[in-house]
Amino acid sequence: MSRKLLFLLAIIIVLLLVGCTLAPEYTRPEPPVPADWPTGAAYKDSRATTGIPTGSELKWREFFTDKRLQKVIEKALNNNRDLRLAALNVEKARALYGIQRAELFPAVNAVGSGSKERVPADLSSTGSRMTSERYDVNLGIASWEIDFFGRIRSLKDQALQEYLATEQARRSAQISLVSEVTNVYLTLAADRGNLKLAQSTLEAQQATYALIQRRYEVGLATELDLRRAQTQADAARGDVARYTQLTAQDQNALNLLAGSPVPKDLLPVDLDNVTSPKEISPGLSSEVLLNRPDIMAAEHRLKGAYAYMGAARAAFFPRISLTTSVGTASAELSGLFSAGSATWNFIPRITMPIFDARTWAALRVSKAERKIVLTQYERAIQAAFREVADALAARGTVDQQVSAQQSLVNAVAETYRLSNMRYEKGIDSYLSVLDAQRSLYGSKQRLISLHLARFTNLVTLYKTLGGGG
Repeated sequence: MSRKLLFLLAIIIVLLLVGCTLAPEYTRPEPPVPADWPTGAAYKDSRATTGIPTGSELKWREFFTDKRLQKVIEKALNNNRDLRLAALNVEKARALYGIQRAELFPAVNAVGSGSKERVPADLSSTGSRMTSERYDVNLGIASWEIDFFGRIRSLKDQALQEYLATEQARRSAQISLVSEVTNVYLTLAADRGNLKLAQSTLEAQQATYALIQRRYEVGLATELDLRRAQTQADAARGDVARYTQLTAQDQNALNLLAGSPVPKDLLPVDLDNVTSPKEISPGLSSEVLLNRPDIMAAEHRLKGAYAYMGAARAAFFPRISLTTSVGTASAELSGLFSAGSATWNFIPRITMPIFDARTWAALRVSKAERKIVLTQYERAIQAAFREVADALAARGTVDQQVSAQQSLVNAVAETYRLSNMRYEKGIDSYLSVLDAQRSLYGSKQRLISLHLARFTNLVTLYKTLGGGG
C-alpha cells in the first residue's frame, strides 16, 4: 500500500507542476510617449549618430574616462550605505521569493511520539483498570495544499516579480549613485576653479588698491577712485571666503557619497583638469527608455499585479489539501520496528467556497491594484521621456553658450586692458576700469558655470538613458 501511496503522490506533484493558472495574460502596454525624440532648434545635435554608442551600451568605466574620478566612483560603489541597503533589500526579496515558492511543494516531517495512560476500571473496555502505552514513528505530510487552480503559483509569480523589481531598483540606485558622485565631483572642481579665480582677482584688486592709494597720497587720484578700488577688493575677499566654504561643503558631500574620506590626491584641481566623459547617442527612438532600470522595475511590478489577480481569482475555486503519513506503531517501545507494526494514513480534504464576501473584495482590490501599477508604469515612462528630452535640449545648445561666453570673456578682457591704460594716462576715470573689472570677473564665473553645465548634462543624459550599470 505504501508504494501505491507514493505513486499517487508522484502523480499529484506532476499535476501540480503543470497545472493551470488563472492570472490574465500579460502584454506590454504601448508607451504613452512619441516614438521619436523631439526635434527643433534646441535639438539639432540630438539625433542618433552612427558609431556612437547609447548610454545603456556603455559601462560607467567606459563612459567616465577620468582616472581619478573612476577611483572615487569605485570607492563609493564599495562603501556607500544607501547602495548597501539596496543590495540587502534584494537579498531579502530573493529570500521571500524562496519562501513563497516553497509553498508549492509538500513539507515532509519525521515525527516520533510516545504516550502512557492509566485508565480506571469504570472507563476501561475490559471492566478493570489498566495502563496503556503507545509509541509511534511517522514520516508524513501535513495539510499540503495541491495547487490545481494556480493560487499558490500566482503568489509565487508575484513574489518573483517583486524580487526582480527590487533588483532593478538596486541597479537604479547604483546609476543614481554614480551620477551623483560625478556631479558632486564636478561641482567641487568648478568651485575650486571659482576659488582660484576669486583669489587671483583679490590679489589683483589689492595691488590696484595699493597703487591708487599711493596716487591718492600724492594727489594724483581722488578719494572716490580710492573707495571704488576698495569696494572691489572687499567684494573679492568675500568671494574667497564664500568659495572656501563651498569647496569644503562639496568635499563633505563627496565623502558622504563615497562612504569614507576621499584621498586628497583624487580630488580635482579645477574643471580644466577633469577629462570629459565620452559622447553618447540617444538612440534611434524612445524605445531605449524601456531598458531603464526604474522602468523595468515598474514593469515587473505590473507583471506582479497580473499574478496577484490570478491568486484572487483562484480563491473562488475549491482548495484541495492532503495529509498523509507512513510509519510504525507499537504498544511497546521494543516492538516499534517489529514485523507487522507498519501504519499509514491518507486524508484528502476539499474546501469549496460557497459565500465569502472577502474573496469578492480581494478580487476588486487586485483589479484596482493592476490599474494603479499600470498608471505608475506609464507615468515612469513619461517622466523618463521628459528627462531625456530636457538633457537633449541642453546638449543641443550648451556648446553654443560656451562658445559665446568665451568670446565675451575675451572681449571684456580687452575692454578692461584698454580702460586701465586710459585711466593710467589720465584720459578716462576709474569708473570705466571698475565696470570693466566687474564685467570680466562675472563673465569668467559664468564661463566656469557653463563648463560645469556641459559636463553635468553629459552625466544627466547618460543617467536618463539607463547607463551606469
